[in-house]
Amino acid sequence: MLPLSHVGRSLLNRRDFLSHTATGLSGIALASLCAAEVRSTMPHFTPQAKRVLHIFCSGACSHLDTWDYKPELIRRHGSPLPGIDKLVTFQGENGNLTRSPYEFKPHGKTGKYISNLVPQLAELVDEMCFVHSMTAKASSHGPAESQMNTGFTLEGFPSAGAWVSYALGSENQDLPAYVAIPDPRGIPQIGPLNWGSGFLPAAYQGTAFNADKPIANLRPARTVDAKSELASRDFLKLLNEEHLKHNPADEGLAARIASYELAAKMQLKAAEVADLSKETKATHTAYGTQHKNPNQAGFAKNCLLARRLLEKNVRYVQLFNGAYAMGEGVGNWDGHKQLKTDYDKHGPILDGPLAALLKDLKSRGLLSDTLVVWSTDFGRMPTFQKGAQGRDHNPKGFTVWFMGAGVKPGFSYGATDEFGHKSIDKVSTIYDFHATILHLLGLDHEKLTYYHNGIARRLTDVHGHVIKDILL
Repeated sequence: MLPLSHVGRSLLNRRDFLSHTATGLSGIALASLCAAEVRSTMPHFTPQAKRVLHIFCSGACSHLDTWDYKPELIRRHGSPLPGIDKLVTFQGENGNLTRSPYEFKPHGKTGKYISNLVPQLAELVDEMCFVHSMTAKASSHGPAESQMNTGFTLEGFPSAGAWVSYALGSENQDLPAYVAIPDPRGIPQIGPLNWGSGFLPAAYQGTAFNADKPIANLRPARTVDAKSELASRDFLKLLNEEHLKHNPADEGLAARIASYELAAKMQLKAAEVADLSKETKATHTAYGTQHKNPNQAGFAKNCLLARRLLEKNVRYVQLFNGAYAMGEGVGNWDGHKQLKTDYDKHGPILDGPLAALLKDLKSRGLLSDTLVVWSTDFGRMPTFQKGAQGRDHNPKGFTVWFMGAGVKPGFSYGATDEFGHKSIDKVSTIYDFHATILHLLGLDHEKLTYYHNGIARRLTDVHGHVIKDILL
């Protein structure tokens, strides 16, 4: 005789049996409501992308030394920025206009000029869609990180990945819908808030792990046979549900239970997806996972992990490059004092592994339904800071780029002025950036809302337009 499940056991109790019977019709009504709820979280229209890879460079990677070629900045090198007698920015007074220490050359069929700081990524310009007119609302890293990753400069709002997870759920029931992969050097300035759930249910927050630090406590403490393990989980589910009946309003408890149940499923699947030893030697060589620089090797492993997660249909993968634990400019792109010295270290760490990841996604056919986006905190000044060899913060104009599902390859949109100081053509906002990502996932950013404290909140607040010119 087969043992009863916890649902079967509950029906042996007369009171529970009658309760189940009496609520049969209401159960049908509930099923209908649940179906409506499911429909409300499906795409608003046919999506072009099934999943997102968001690469975020912590510390404000300079657009003027990577993606945004300015011949006039080269010609006017050493001259004051026109129209400003004494230029004062985030950290104080600035000196004169300063050309990039890196050479720009044309690449690909489009002839797009890209810096030799990122030569391998430059080979992929015919696949990229650049937005050169991005602007931010904050000039300090914490609020700027928050806006780029949550839509708001203030803390406490859901991350973009949490919104996507809330709206679309997961296509893989054994892995999280949203994974954040911190840099091997550490986490960004505001840390887990970059992938938090804010006021959304806690179940939608990102699960953070990387190749060097897998999800903690997944392995069982002792060897247990499958039958006993399933029986234990079945009994635990009964206890959890009984406890939840007495605490129905405890959202955190419900989220914890859901997290633990997912963790049980992940004991096998997460360990499997994080096992990079299953990859070929050629793949490891292409990514550079054995590079002599441990930071580059670590980021390469993270890139390989990102591909494996996307392959398993994880909905939103966020890959961080750079961290704040090591100080200003040392382990991140915050090039205030010695930009070239710092960027000579950071450029190769980003360039080779990320280029390998993008090529790998294309070769496996994943780019056709994966949207790749690259962003950073904000831009940097066309001048060097007074008495220093680096650029100060500049939220008035910088570059982001898209690649893959639904966007025009080899395309450039908008522009900063002749020095790269301010966006002047087709000025874009981070609200537009997020609206475009949601649109490509089949979501209307004005309809994706969550009622909180009397307001129907959105990722894009009350702003934002889809950047339609970059779409196929």
